[in-house]
Amino acid sequence: MIEGLLGRKLGTIQIFDKQGRLRGATVIEAGPCLVTQIRTPERDGYEAIQLGYGAAKRLNKPRRGHLQRLGDLRHLREFRAHDPSQHKVGDRVGAEIFQEGDRVDVTGVSKGRGFAGGVKRHNFSGGPKTHGQSDRHRAPGAIGAGNTPGRVFKGMRMAGHMGAEQVTVRNLEVLESNAARGLLIVAGAVPGARDGLIKIRYAKKTLEVARTRKPAEAKAAEEEATEEQETAEAVAEEPAAQAEDATAEAPAGEEAS
Repeated sequence: MIEGLLGRKLGTIQIFDKQGRLRGATVIEAGPCLVTQIRTPERDGYEAIQLGYGAAKRLNKPRRGHLQRLGDLRHLREFRAHDPSQHKVGDRVGAEIFQEGDRVDVTGVSKGRGFAGGVKRHNFSGGPKTHGQSDRHRAPGAIGAGNTPGRVFKGMRMAGHMGAEQVTVRNLEVLESNAARGLLIVAGAVPGARDGLIKIRYAKKTLEVARTRKPAEAKAAEEEATEEQETAEAVAEEPAAQAEDATAEAPAGEEAS
């Protein structure tokens, strides 16, 4: 079982849940991703599955050799896997691994805001608006720490580059999973701009439950085997039922003979 997959943010909407509440949600194109490499403890020291997503305009020779004939995939990321033997290189993975009600952690790169001041970047209150303060409305104020240590501490909150950082939002609820269209609708906001690359992973609350789920192919095969068994049992019961009907319909004299 793969613990997540790649996708892209399509935008935000409002949706009514089963309780009739209007909730803000984000639509995510989850996959389809291709399994490009399987990490094994014998060779790599850990278990993981590498997934490829998106179309690249061009690839260099090392990347092309690594992907072989899987296609020109733009993004490659690794995800932990509970049982990598369930998958093989070339398998397609999509939104079907998530179900309605699951909790997921979504990771993306936040929107870049460029160079921002302390008021916007760190929610500083700024200086006083009166008493002759004509140009201190959004100033950060003093930053020194006195004669001791006589310097500015590292990490002091100041103006600077804002955004464009990796952000993870945890425990978002999956409101809808549409495997046919490859879409997920999750409650709340997701970091990043529209069409930005995001990583969707099972949250801790859902991971243990997801590990017990059977793969879609195995589940379909099991359902098919069950249907075949029920059909065979029904066919086997038909002659016995017909014999009973014939016995019940026969005249009393014939039964005695």
